[in-house]
Amino acid sequence: MLQITLPDGSRREFEGPVTVAEVAASIGAGLAKAALAGKVDGQLVDTSHRIESDAHLAIVTDKDAEALELIRHSTAHLLAYAVKELFPEAQVTIGPVIENGFYYDFAYKRPFTPEDLVAIEKRMGELAARNEPVVRRVLPRDEAVAHFKAMGEAYKAEIIGSIPEGQDVSLYREGNFEDLCRGPHVPSTGRLKHFKLMKVAGAYWRGDQANEQLQRIYGTAWASKEALAQYLLMLEEAEKRDHRRLGRELDLFHIDEHSPGMVFWHPKGWTVWQEVEQYMRHVYRDNGYQEVKGPQVLDKALWEKTGHWDKYRDAMFVTESEKRDYAIKPMNCIFKQGIKSYRDLPLRYGEFGNCHRNEPTGGLHGIMRVRGFTQDDGHIFCTEDHILPECLAYTALLQRVYKDFGFSEIIYKVATRPAARIGSDEIWDKAENALIESLKQSGCDYEIAPGDGAFYGPKIEYTLKDAIGRQWQCGTMQVDFSMAERLDAVYVAEDSSRRHPVMLHRAIVGSLERFIGILVEQHAGALPAWLAPVQVVVASITDAQAEYAEMVAKSLQKQGVRVSLDLRNEKINRKIRGHSMQKVPFILVAGDTEKANGTVAVRARGNQDLGAMPLADFQSKIGSDIASKI
Repeated sequence: MLQITLPDGSRREFEGPVTVAEVAASIGAGLAKAALAGKVDGQLVDTSHRIESDAHLAIVTDKDAEALELIRHSTAHLLAYAVKELFPEAQVTIGPVIENGFYYDFAYKRPFTPEDLVAIEKRMGELAARNEPVVRRVLPRDEAVAHFKAMGEAYKAEIIGSIPEGQDVSLYREGNFEDLCRGPHVPSTGRLKHFKLMKVAGAYWRGDQANEQLQRIYGTAWASKEALAQYLLMLEEAEKRDHRRLGRELDLFHIDEHSPGMVFWHPKGWTVWQEVEQYMRHVYRDNGYQEVKGPQVLDKALWEKTGHWDKYRDAMFVTESEKRDYAIKPMNCIFKQGIKSYRDLPLRYGEFGNCHRNEPTGGLHGIMRVRGFTQDDGHIFCTEDHILPECLAYTALLQRVYKDFGFSEIIYKVATRPAARIGSDEIWDKAENALIESLKQSGCDYEIAPGDGAFYGPKIEYTLKDAIGRQWQCGTMQVDFSMAERLDAVYVAEDSSRRHPVMLHRAIVGSLERFIGILVEQHAGALPAWLAPVQVVVASITDAQAEYAEMVAKSLQKQGVRVSLDLRNEKINRKIRGHSMQKVPFILVAGDTEKANGTVAVRARGNQDLGAMPLADFQSKIGSDIASKI
């Protein structure tokens, strides 16, 4: 008898080999209908997979975490099936799963059009409605090469030809379409119902610009109609919040073709930058950091010593002077001066350091991914005993900062030791345990990312979730046992011995450019009053109130409020509409009544009419809105 152990610990016996689908059917018709795949001893397999010996089995349905990737992978094949039906001359290449969806690359004689995408998506729906079974078979490598060559699929034959000789390969067929794939896949096309094709773009065969150009069709697929609708709504909302569009509309910044990946900040955008930087400068000052500033250009000998030359050389801007190689720093470095005794520790340094990286042009994205950026870098020199309290204090500080910027949800991840690392297991144990314990004591739920730490130490990654559910990894706390030794930074310990301190690398906002882009998208351009480049507009109704409006504006300016005065000969409704589109937090209207009574008519962002109030009352209100963040 063959024994199958289910996740709840129960066991079922069968007289001989049994498929995953048959086990599901033995449990119940509902489960058999819902089954997408199985996990046999932890390995994901098709429902047609035959279990030959005793095993642990979990039936995978669309409620399980593994289902989404399975659905997306299968939908990529459905896309290729539809393309081959509509465009038989097209050749298929690869179709992997990506974040939130999938893509498939095709070689075809002409570019696919938006109309083509509509037709392809419609045919995908028709093929899914046929509920054709997805069937796996295995062929020897050379036989598979010959099979695809005979079909005219040269790219697929080339892929299989790169597999080591003598190996078998698996193929999956649905209807008249067959594709190379390791699998697994859903049992039939009818399980693929909630998908949408998004766009078409160019791509090079095997990612090499020297090769022929292909066409890449992107799509998304989800386990339910509701999930698909929610995702499409999120994309629509993300388009409205796109920081590049808002940057133009709100006159914050631009990027010029003569300096790709470098930001030209306009007065309004630079005001936002300064507010973020000054806020973080107060954070440094109030939490025991001394601000420092290092040079931009350093000899490559330093980068060789730190290990960055080997790792980042291709991304560095390098120059030669007087037969010495220099590099503009790709990240902020630290210096060893100032540490003398254990009594100096922990020693905290902070720097708003400019960095430059020669990112590929195709990877640049507004101010989110640039070549020149500034980081709120911090480095803490400490002993091993300081790691836990420093990490605990840092997490609490980071939470306060993110809350002030409008983020309420943070995801915590501990990246642990990689296989290739330096330092003893004892040191790694201490560092990892300190990071985990700091999150536990902070009351934070966290994930473990095994092996994702740096070669010199583990780290905590702090990821923000924004207003529409997107995730942005910003903050980090890294424990480093090697850099101080490499740079020969030492201190005199209590027993008079010379020791290397532990270094903690930390950043809260990370790149200021990227963080401001995140802020713009988080708030859809309507930044909180304390961050807004213009906090108040004072607008007169007619020329008769110009002098009074100027007095109101000057009073607010003396208070430290960023004010714009609008005395244009325009209708007041037109003024209000224009400033509302600029997402100004408060618009103060000054007419004859307000002038006579020493009041202002207050309109708050979001078309809120707060009515007339004495100027002093408004000053109190705006003061309370901005004072706690300055």
